[in-house]
Amino acid sequence: MSGYVLAIDQGTTSTRAIIFDGDMKIAGAGQKEFTQIYPRSGWVEHDPEEIWDSVVSTIKMALREAKIKAKDIAALGITNQRETVVVWERETGKPIQNAIVWQDRRTATYCDNLKRQGLEKTFTKKTGLILDPYFSGTKLSWMLANVKGARARAARGDLCFGTIDTFLIWRLTGGKSFVTDATNASRTLMYNIAENRWDEELLEILRVPAAMLPEVKDCAADFGVTDPSIFGVAIPILGVAGDQQAATIGQACFEPGMLKSTYGTGCFALLNTGADIVRSKNRLLTTIAYRLNGETTYALEGSIFIAGAAVQWLRDGLGIIDTAAKTGELAELADPTQEVYLVPAFTGLGAPHWDPKARGAIFGLTRNTGPAEFARAVLEAVCYQTRDLLEAMQKDWRNGKEDTVLRVDGGMVASDWTMQRLSDLLEAPVDRPAILETTALGAAWLAGSRAGVWPDRKGFSAKWKRDRRFEPDMDDKTRAAKLKGWRSAVKRTLSEA
Repeated sequence: MSGYVLAIDQGTTSTRAIIFDGDMKIAGAGQKEFTQIYPRSGWVEHDPEEIWDSVVSTIKMALREAKIKAKDIAALGITNQRETVVVWERETGKPIQNAIVWQDRRTATYCDNLKRQGLEKTFTKKTGLILDPYFSGTKLSWMLANVKGARARAARGDLCFGTIDTFLIWRLTGGKSFVTDATNASRTLMYNIAENRWDEELLEILRVPAAMLPEVKDCAADFGVTDPSIFGVAIPILGVAGDQQAATIGQACFEPGMLKSTYGTGCFALLNTGADIVRSKNRLLTTIAYRLNGETTYALEGSIFIAGAAVQWLRDGLGIIDTAAKTGELAELADPTQEVYLVPAFTGLGAPHWDPKARGAIFGLTRNTGPAEFARAVLEAVCYQTRDLLEAMQKDWRNGKEDTVLRVDGGMVASDWTMQRLSDLLEAPVDRPAILETTALGAAWLAGSRAGVWPDRKGFSAKWKRDRRFEPDMDDKTRAAKLKGWRSAVKRTLSEA
């Protein structure tokens, strides 16, 4: 059997399809951006049909670049933007409205109402999550309440709910497979992570009919096969994981205490805690890292909503840069005597603050502040937020910071300047892998190992290679001053400050 494995990496701003060969090297790839829809302030939507079209077209791009046929693909893996909600008709597969994206804040008041009823502890105990608009459950509840006839149709079993992975699998299999994996299920506010099942009490609170929920499988499992009408052959779908869990797998973070952080649209740090469900006392999330062979591995997660999205803002909103790659070069030119802080709360603040009503702010502007200082503030904001997450994790987890080595991935880590500043502000080594496409690689490994054409966990870990390690090189006084300024800026940005 061929060792080629196809990974669909369906992200927040673009879709990528990547074909890896038997040596786990990239043989071909395709990428396509799609429309970001903002109906109101704080609302973010995607057109599911546009996402579906982008998946099909990027797979065809990747096949052309790899110079292979679909029949050469041994297995397909899917990784996806998590928490984004799609509801579609069981009969036709047609979405009933646009997808509500994980960044969307429209259910903030609903979350507050649930908190006032004293229900947050119930949700946190069962799901490891907090009551925040970020997660899927309240988005789904909003959709059932606000799309005409949706609740009655859902109760009759006429509608299907899914995160993006479920929607894509449904479409890829011609409606034959209605499934998800444990990592995506664990982000919905409806899944009991200790008992690995949809939770009836939570469904009742959110008024969600169980009939519209997919079957939950391990991350490496038989999810169905693609309909031959799409690519000419039936390709087995054998691996699925939410993007941050897929990156954790792609970074070979299989041992408790290993830590990775992904810098894409947002920034997400996951700490493997093994079989232990660690209840955070510092506003982190407890989540499923992966489930393999029926055994669940858990993680502590810190979620930052805006990372690369702030770089996009520099490019598209302010016109300061032509390409994202120029941000690091520009930041290097910034005046070191100016301390400009950007708190990128464009869609609220995530961990450890969890303030959906906060909005972005800039502090420290002078008449001499220009594009270089803005670029540095954007990149440093990502580093400061990662520091906040790391400090929270160190308080919750048994390992001290002296053991911390952060494995990083995502588009932003290509910038040496950013990674050096990250190491400086964390006071910890930062390891950049040889393969930066670790999210797609994680999904591919799930599928490839399940198909028997790629190595097992131990063999995969042995193949992980570091491109470069960044070591701290900032003096303590400078670091302390910068961190003090950041904390002051955050305090002034919080909605209840």
